[in-house]
Amino acid sequence: MGEGREVSGEYGVDDPMKRHRKNIVVGNWKMNKSTADAEDLASDLCRDLAELRDVDVVLCPPFTSLQAVGKVIENTLVRLGAQNMHEENGGAFTGEISAAMLRDLYCHYVILGHSERRQYCNETDCDVNAKVKAALAATLIPIMCVGETSEERKEGKTEEIIKRQIEGGLDGINDGLGGLIIAYEPVWAIGTGDTATPEQAQEVHEFIRTLLQTLLGNDVAGATRIQYGGSVKPDNAEALMVQPDIDGGLIGGASLEARAFVEIVKSAIPKKIPDYKEDDAPPVPR
Repeated sequence: MGEGREVSGEYGVDDPMKRHRKNIVVGNWKMNKSTADAEDLASDLCRDLAELRDVDVVLCPPFTSLQAVGKVIENTLVRLGAQNMHEENGGAFTGEISAAMLRDLYCHYVILGHSERRQYCNETDCDVNAKVKAALAATLIPIMCVGETSEERKEGKTEEIIKRQIEGGLDGINDGLGGLIIAYEPVWAIGTGDTATPEQAQEVHEFIRTLLQTLLGNDVAGATRIQYGGSVKPDNAEALMVQPDIDGGLIGGASLEARAFVEIVKSAIPKKIPDYKEDDAPPVPR
């Protein structure tokens, strides 16, 4: 990969498209929190984030807590997301959840293709593609995850893996992305305490944006938000967020503690006035 674009100034690079893209910080609570604990955490977060307009904030609790958390964040600017969904609208799929069910709970977002789903549940790029299409059809905003393992990085296959996952996940989607977000999560950094340096993360994000330009054109690539996920903490978040092609974070462990997550969100607030418009993302009716 190349040397990447230089970062300069308070806001990072002087890039009009960067200023247009509102940062988005997503808390992926994974398989944690009882319903009562989830309500408490959501309430704690809302005290600081309920009226925040300069960063989009999304909470993704377990399925069992979606309704409860949804009620806590109702009438705030915090949005609800799910951690997964099935590609079919309904049927004999024991234990699965459809896009329509998520919409019924007023979800705006859904995480798809997370590395843990790929690793532990054997999800393929084809599976992710089917889910992305189903989410878009239901006016859910997909957060499509991509990333390489430690072995793949050591073998110099980062770009090859990312390219395969993005091309596979977006196969057949030719009319724009409907607000879709891409989350780059280096598997070697998830939950390990190891974090890609800001320069390493920016390098891959820039590659992703360049690939999107090839696949879908400059306008779509410039408007698409690309998050970083991989052991993001309050002490490294700001250095990541100011990179020219990083538009927020997909936060795992640190999202389970209110103070840490709030600090990460606040680190994503731009220090210069951005150019984005309010409610750029497609609305999901309450």
